[in-house]
Amino acid sequence: MASTEDYLVYIMDILRGLDGITHKKMMGEYLLYEDGCLFGGIYDNRFLVKKTASSSVLGLSEEIPYPGAKPMLLIESEDPYEIRSIIIGICKDIKK
Repeated sequence: MASTEDYLVYIMDILRGLDGITHKKMMGEYLLYEDGCLFGGIYDNRFLVKKTASSSVLGLSEEIPYPGAKPMLLIESEDPYEIRSIIIGICKDIKK
């Protein structure tokens, strides 16, 4: 099942407070970037982020975005501040 544009708009609205957030549509899903750093995506209307040192200690559920992919972490919170903090931590980990 492909993700809906409505769900993308919802997630992008939550991420609105972060600078440099962009998305790219790929095969019915959406990849999410912060200043060119791929930190996650929207897969089957699920907001998934990469598992890094800072995100792996948060107790988030692991989900497989698509068959054969590495597990990612499911963001279920609707708190923009909490989500933005998670994204900032992931991108810091990736850019090290």
